[in-house]
Amino acid sequence: MSSEQRYAVVVVGGGSGGIGAALAAARLGCRVLLVEQAETLGGTAVRAGVHTWEPGVGGTGLPFEIYRRLKAIPGAVGIYTYGRHVCWGDRYPGGEQLIDPSRVYLDTLQRHATGGIANEEVYRRQLHGVTFEPAAYLRVVGELLSEAGCEVRTKTTFTGVDAAAGRVERLRLDDGSAVTAGTVIDSTAEVALCRACGCRTMLGDEPRSRFGEPSAPDGPRLRVNGVTLVYRVTPSDRPGVEPLPGVIPAECWWSPEFPVASVSQYPCGDLNVNALPTMEGAEFLALGYEAAYHECRRRSLAHWHHLQREYAELQQFRLAWLAPALGVRSGHRVVAEYVLREQDLRAGLAGQGHPDVTALADHSLDTHGADAVSGELAGPYGVPFRSLVPVGWRNLLAACRGAGFTALAASSCRLSRTMMQLGQAVGTAAALAHEAGCDVVEVPPGALRLALRAQHVQLDWPLAAELRAYLEDDGATGSGV
Repeated sequence: MSSEQRYAVVVVGGGSGGIGAALAAARLGCRVLLVEQAETLGGTAVRAGVHTWEPGVGGTGLPFEIYRRLKAIPGAVGIYTYGRHVCWGDRYPGGEQLIDPSRVYLDTLQRHATGGIANEEVYRRQLHGVTFEPAAYLRVVGELLSEAGCEVRTKTTFTGVDAAAGRVERLRLDDGSAVTAGTVIDSTAEVALCRACGCRTMLGDEPRSRFGEPSAPDGPRLRVNGVTLVYRVTPSDRPGVEPLPGVIPAECWWSPEFPVASVSQYPCGDLNVNALPTMEGAEFLALGYEAAYHECRRRSLAHWHHLQREYAELQQFRLAWLAPALGVRSGHRVVAEYVLREQDLRAGLAGQGHPDVTALADHSLDTHGADAVSGELAGPYGVPFRSLVPVGWRNLLAACRGAGFTALAASSCRLSRTMMQLGQAVGTAAALAHEAGCDVVEVPPGALRLALRAQHVQLDWPLAAELRAYLEDDGATGSGV
């Protein structure tokens, strides 16, 4: 391997944002390198067990292409509808999401205007998401990246960075190589590359005085959104309650009781169990990742034992898999040229006035744990391209949950399809910059938005007729079985 290699675009981190960025840039003719520290791509959407795309505006472009590919694989993907829910008086451990063969992809593209969980009839009718098999997802993503000519290196990360005057000059990788690029994109979980470059970052809850957010606390708080260790259970022909290892107590040891869970059905009939949450964010920060994972493993095993004891129907299942990574909902975030905030979410797309919106979302404000903040939105909002540009940087972008969001904005703008939209936006911008021979921050917003619309990315509400017609051909209805 040569000592230094030149690329048009280097993407660090192979989660949803990194996949979107690498694929978009490579398809537009760039020489792209995607590096991922783990042994597989996918990030939270694969390794942390978040095998669902929640309902939401904006999941067009690359997410829709991936869905269509998944539909061609038997049993790989399905669309869910809400079944029972503890808030509706059902005896159930939380919310039940069941594969619904009558639904199509278009049904998954709106979250807002439900009236909240209390409005059962609207919630059931309107909220539909996507559940997929992670192995099939990785297969599809790998095929798409290969077809686009993107170079992918897993089990690889950066060990050092040379940066000056707002530019990343060189990355040193742990495979012994060094790489340079016209544009460098940070899609790591904790914006590790931006932090190594010296970018200003935020962690925890900002005080109300910093951004004027109505729901922010009076003072700063060093806490993050709660974390979850997702697990999967499979039907068994030998019903019963699985025993706990002797070192794990059967009773809950965090107060006051076990959390509720989001329980999503896979096309094969397995269940994905996502406790809300497994650990408070402040405790997670205090313990550190490794100790937190160990403790969350104990809690997830106890949680499953509790569910089987309390709900006889779950005695028909057996624990099949514990995610090898924690579902971490928030962490470090960069201070960007524009920091997306609660007011943007509340104002909605029509009230924001940003000329550089490059992705849409409409998920509720949604923190987990103590002092939780929640609330459905009245309409979709836009994420400006400036929110993906760390302050003062010319060729460095962030496409991940650590982009330029306040803690409250991040609680909404953190879902997998939204992250992939951000990745598609920055990858497209990097390709336009490469073609024009300029820095990525010099790409005109109008040109970027035009290029994204050409890739079937939703930037308007309601859906344009042409885009709706494109999305109606989703590869057939049903669960893919």
